[in-house]
Amino acid sequence: MPARFELHGIAFSGPTYKVGLMLSLAGEPFDYVHVNMMAGEHKQPPHLAKQRFGQVPLLIDRNNGRHLCQSAAILEYVSDTLGKFGGATLDERLQAREWLYWDFDRLAPAIYRSRAIRRGFRKGGPEILDMCASDAAAALTVLDQHLAGKNWIVGEGVTIADIDIYGVLVFADDAAVDLAPYANISAWMKRFEALPGFSLPLNLLPMENREAA
Repeated sequence: MPARFELHGIAFSGPTYKVGLMLSLAGEPFDYVHVNMMAGEHKQPPHLAKQRFGQVPLLIDRNNGRHLCQSAAILEYVSDTLGKFGGATLDERLQAREWLYWDFDRLAPAIYRSRAIRRGFRKGGPEILDMCASDAAAALTVLDQHLAGKNWIVGEGVTIADIDIYGVLVFADDAAVDLAPYANISAWMKRFEALPGFSLPLNLLPMENREAA
């Protein structure tokens, strides 16, 4: 019997990793379809018919035929569907989603853009890299202060806020962002990496198709 979920993406994609990580932490096996973005596969009609923005990730829920895109929306959907990592109360649910949108606005652009430039995926000069470094430092200061005295970003347990933000900070080294000055963030990441089902990007997302074990 095939897995309920089919994830389309590429191993280099932070947003794809967030979705794969969410499913792994939830103990939910998934089939994986490698999208050859280097060859422009994501802009071809077969992919566009399923992912209208021509991006990754794409998550297909075989139980109802839904085709889902945009990692934050997918995390919310999977959380609601599986009843996991959504927050223990309505207030926690709302706060977790606030952190998703904060990440998209303040943290992820700086980390992902710097990483893409340094790895040659995008063009950009020293001025852009300096801007990314400044923006990342400002966002990390906010997050580090928030985590003081806390195990998790929202409430007493892991939520999609933790999964989403970890899926950015795991690439900090690639972006030349040093997390050492942020003791609370570093401690939080160690706790997160000890969770059952945790896996690093290259262990979770291969550069080829893979069926669920």
